[in-house]
Amino acid sequence: MPRQARIDAPGAVHHVIVRGIERGKIFLDSDDRHSFLDRLGAIVKESETACYAWALLDNHMHLVFRTGLIPLAAVMRRLLTGHAVRFNRRHRRYGPLFQNRYKSILCQEDPYLLELVRYVHLNPLRAKIISQIEQLDRYVYSGHSAIMGKRKNDWQDVEYVLGLFGAKVSAARRRYREFVKKGIEQGKRPELVGGGLIRSMGGWSSVKALRRSGERIKGDERILGDSEFVEKVLSSCDEALERKYAFRSKGHGFDWLVEHVAKVLAIDTDQVLRSGRYPLTVKARSVLCYWATREIGMTTVDLARKLGMSQPTISQSVQRGEKIVAQQGLTLFDEL
Repeated sequence: MPRQARIDAPGAVHHVIVRGIERGKIFLDSDDRHSFLDRLGAIVKESETACYAWALLDNHMHLVFRTGLIPLAAVMRRLLTGHAVRFNRRHRRYGPLFQNRYKSILCQEDPYLLELVRYVHLNPLRAKIISQIEQLDRYVYSGHSAIMGKRKNDWQDVEYVLGLFGAKVSAARRRYREFVKKGIEQGKRPELVGGGLIRSMGGWSSVKALRRSGERIKGDERILGDSEFVEKVLSSCDEALERKYAFRSKGHGFDWLVEHVAKVLAIDTDQVLRSGRYPLTVKARSVLCYWATREIGMTTVDLARKLGMSQPTISQSVQRGEKIVAQQGLTLFDEL
């Protein structure tokens, strides 16, 4: 059975699970873990990806992200490839480090975000790496200690999580800890790691009860949320795919896009493609990169090759282009 495409969009909340190949370890010591966290911090800050929760275990990790200006897939590719290369070189090993593809589950923010933060941060306790919540408060390899104010990660969005518990930091932190503590007795929460409406509703018995009542439901393994949320996400994805297919069916590729950007910005095509840091060219290239990746479906690798730029520079251009398109109300849709 072919694997399904990942679902993503700016602002989407994801629960990401990464496992070692054949249940092998992906961290052997503190140096591995700290190197990974340095890499994670640099990438999420650069990509403006919000990180709400995380936990590193020997053979797997959990992360809770909100997609920023570049897709989650690009963030994870940089994060995992960088870690695997360093890990293999340092430990003199060869071959894949991670098991298949990482799992990413797009989650309905309300009511699942806080449940996910709690679930992810309790992983060290469930794995019996530590035995008490007092130890978790100071545990280095979970985002819980940063929310508790015991450690500082300038890349972790502590303020957003605490803001969900109150405006005053001290009171919010106390309520957050009480919330986490109550989750200890819940144990494993398969509905939060498997995705799909069936799991989020509590199993097939709940689904069958709804079906008997005549209520229409829809589920998808890549999404954690109620039926309406699943429908909305899938509909949005279908619209994006339809736009890409429509552009391609009309022969609208890279060359056409260069001409369209030049037309929209009232400049020559040479100004779109020339090298250098001329303000108008930077603007045009940024819009070009954003539309090429998000609407035409080109990869940053292809764009880097065509424009003679590095992949990180292309990613920065995509971020900049999204802001320009939004601020100036530029669109491709009237060209379909």
